[in-house]
Amino acid sequence: MRNVAVAIVCKTPLPGYSKTRLSPPLDPEDCAALSACFIEDLSRTVNSLCRDGDVTGYALYTPVGSAPQLRKLLPEIFQVLPQRDGDFGERLMAGAADLLSEHDGAILVNSDSPTLPREILRAAVDALANDEIVLGPAHDGGYTLIGLTKLYSHLFHDIPWSTAAVFELTLKRAAEIGVRVAHVPGWYDIDDADSLKLLEDEISGKALPFTALPGSHAPSTRRFLEARHGRI
Repeated sequence: MRNVAVAIVCKTPLPGYSKTRLSPPLDPEDCAALSACFIEDLSRTVNSLCRDGDVTGYALYTPVGSAPQLRKLLPEIFQVLPQRDGDFGERLMAGAADLLSEHDGAILVNSDSPTLPREILRAAVDALANDEIVLGPAHDGGYTLIGLTKLYSHLFHDIPWSTAAVFELTLKRAAEIGVRVAHVPGWYDIDDADSLKLLEDEISGKALPFTALPGSHAPSTRRFLEARHGRI
């Protein structure tokens, strides 16, 4: 049976290091705590795919040496893989290369989407059976996930990361090398006050403005936000 690595690209949560763009409205300690919730919830969703038998869950993490702390947030069967040195694109590319050396495909998922639906991840895994690249757009113009069956360095070089151009430029790069891209439904990242408000609205039961798909329950994130509102 083919096996696909689904890796959450993450920083081990530390105050002053994690989710800094959320401060304010959060303080650095709450930023780290919320980041930990995101990793717990997303890894729980990935772990549900592992039970299907064709997925291995990973955390592709930084900083090196923080694995013991990170493991506390992950399912027991998850594997941890340190990010290599370099800029963000180089680290993504190196992580994909490491995963593809052991698996038939690799999907890199950002850690900032705790309610990312299982259905989107399942569709991405299935797409790699027929396509060499799969992309899931993010609401802010980036991508929530990228999946590969072969390493294409052209997809990662000179990309203006954390801008609204990332998704479209990645599609352009794929077209330049003549590789077809499979698409899965988009989702959203939580990286500033506006997207945090979107998450709070979703958790409270409001429909997301860009999709009819229901999000994952995200129990750790839900508890954090409910407790925070109880303190405000």
